[in-house]
Amino acid sequence: MTGNGPGTLSTHVLNTAQGIPAEGVRVELWRMEPTAVLVSDTVTNADGRTAAPLLPDGAFRAGRHELRFHVGAYFTARGIAPDPLFLDVVAVNFGLRDGAGHYHVPLLCTPWSYTTYRGS
Repeated sequence: MTGNGPGTLSTHVLNTAQGIPAEGVRVELWRMEPTAVLVSDTVTNADGRTAAPLLPDGAFRAGRHELRFHVGAYFTARGIAPDPLFLDVVAVNFGLRDGAGHYHVPLLCTPWSYTTYRGS
C-alpha cells in the first residue's frame, strides 16, 4: 500500500522506570518504502509528546514506516542508564493503511525494556 490518504500519526514516550513523561527524547520517523527516507526528526516535550503530529493531515502516506526513539541518550542524561547501554535506539517498524484514520504509536520504556501498541 503506497497511496496517499487521510490520516495522522502521533506518538508519546513514557519513562516507566520513574513514572513520568519522557521529555527530551529524540524521535525520528522514517518511510521505509520503496527506500528508507527520513520524514521527520523531533524531540518530545514536557508531556512526552511531540509538539505536532509526526504525519499531519495531508502528509499521510500508506506503507511501511519506522519510528526510532533515542532512549539511550535520554536515560544517560537522566543519570540512570547502565554502562554499557542496554537499549540505545529503539526502532518500531509498522504499517499504515489508507483510510485507517489516526495512528498513535506510544513507547513505554525503562533503560532495560520497552513496550508499544497502537493507541487511540
